[in-house]
Amino acid sequence: MRFPVLTPQEAAEYFHNGDNVGLSGFTAPGAPKVIPGAIAEKAERLHAEGKPFKINIFSGASTSDKCDGVLARANAIGIRTPYQNLPDLRKRINAHDCHYFDLHLSELAQKFRYGFYGDLDIAIIEVSDIKDDGTAVVGFGVGNVPTYAKYAKKILLELNSKIEGKLYGLHDIYLPLDPPNRDVIPIFKPSDHVGSPVLKLDPEKIVGVVMSDSFEGVKAFTSPDETTNKIGANVCEFLINEMHAGRIPSTFLPIQSGVGNVANAVLYGLADAKEIPDFEMYTEVIQDAVIDLMKSGRIKYGSTSSLTVSNEVEQEIIDNIDFFKEKVVIRPVEISNNPEVIRRLGVIAMNTALEVDIFGNVNSTHVTGTKMMNGIGGSGDFARNAYISIFSCPSITKEGKISNIVPMVSHMDHSEHSVDVIVTDQGIADLRGKDPIQRANEIIDHCAHPMYRDLLRDYLKIGGETGGQTPHTLGAALSFHTAFLAGGDMRGADFSKFC
Repeated sequence: MRFPVLTPQEAAEYFHNGDNVGLSGFTAPGAPKVIPGAIAEKAERLHAEGKPFKINIFSGASTSDKCDGVLARANAIGIRTPYQNLPDLRKRINAHDCHYFDLHLSELAQKFRYGFYGDLDIAIIEVSDIKDDGTAVVGFGVGNVPTYAKYAKKILLELNSKIEGKLYGLHDIYLPLDPPNRDVIPIFKPSDHVGSPVLKLDPEKIVGVVMSDSFEGVKAFTSPDETTNKIGANVCEFLINEMHAGRIPSTFLPIQSGVGNVANAVLYGLADAKEIPDFEMYTEVIQDAVIDLMKSGRIKYGSTSSLTVSNEVEQEIIDNIDFFKEKVVIRPVEISNNPEVIRRLGVIAMNTALEVDIFGNVNSTHVTGTKMMNGIGGSGDFARNAYISIFSCPSITKEGKISNIVPMVSHMDHSEHSVDVIVTDQGIADLRGKDPIQRANEIIDHCAHPMYRDLLRDYLKIGGETGGQTPHTLGAALSFHTAFLAGGDMRGADFSKFC
């Protein structure tokens, strides 16, 4: 090998306080696995000496405990974007020990190229293969690696022996030109390849290679339960009815699905819905459920930015890589989540919400409006540009102490203008073509849990007495949340003083 092989500790010496650092990967797949731990050790050592040390991390999405986790515990992250999902980092963000700015995932790479965030000092890129001329095959997640590789002053590689020499042909690496020279992204069906199976690195930037030997460590999602099964069945009912009404072509359309147990339940529901033909996906993350459905032939093809699968499924993909090369392509996130392509293909977007208000606004990120959970992720990329935008959530959580249908969301990530359909375990609210009062009645009647419907109707009635197109009563709008904060149960909301 042309490039020096370094220990993780030797690699860590390339990082300095205040550095802007780009990470490969998208969710845990493709993210660095050994160098961040050594950086965290360096941070702890310098902090003990009374010296400042924090780096600014730009990734594709979330990473893993081996990256965000160890660095957060060492208080070694100064700025973090565009997405995260680990408890230790979440605590730092909510305590303002880390400056986190939430961002639509499709936007970060181009905004970095536009110069909005300064120079990129160093990039850490996981690869499954590297040639002396700098030609590399990346791992199971691409994210923003083409941009970070091009703009980084220095590059450190992690060569993962678990996947070494096994993934060639799985990727489509494409870097669009920037305005005013940007051209059409020529993707007309999910299986179109428009770039290269390899990443071209400048060998003069590569300062060393660190060896790793680790799968991604993604946990398998829990089996669908009664609530998630009902949500999945309701989504399928809606889509089947849309096909019967001629509003979705009989050949169906590509699906985008968010991450988590609800998303998995929806996919399994689609698999069992025989009225829906075998379909394709144009999405940002492929999970275990998708792999199962590819093997059965239910999903014909999947375009993604990451294979976010459990260790067992990751090994299965490696063992059957020729089969999956015909079924999957892994792209940069600015392509997998690109508004132009999403709208052209007519993608049906299915994402999850923390809470939804009665007028159709969605909170995806903040608990009681203040505490960041994970981030907006790619939901906005898809929701605003989808053929149909569906958001789903359970009607209640914490044994009914929380209603996920509220008078006003405590934080808004997706406005009513980007939301077509709300689905809960209670039913389906089709919001298309409805004014605010009609949307409110639709959501209360079909999506709210029965134990909260009267409270929500009371709120709507009070607002109606004050007038206005969207009849909020601002003094009472967050009464569900204040009741929960005061007594731990939203059912304690009291609108009597506003009557």
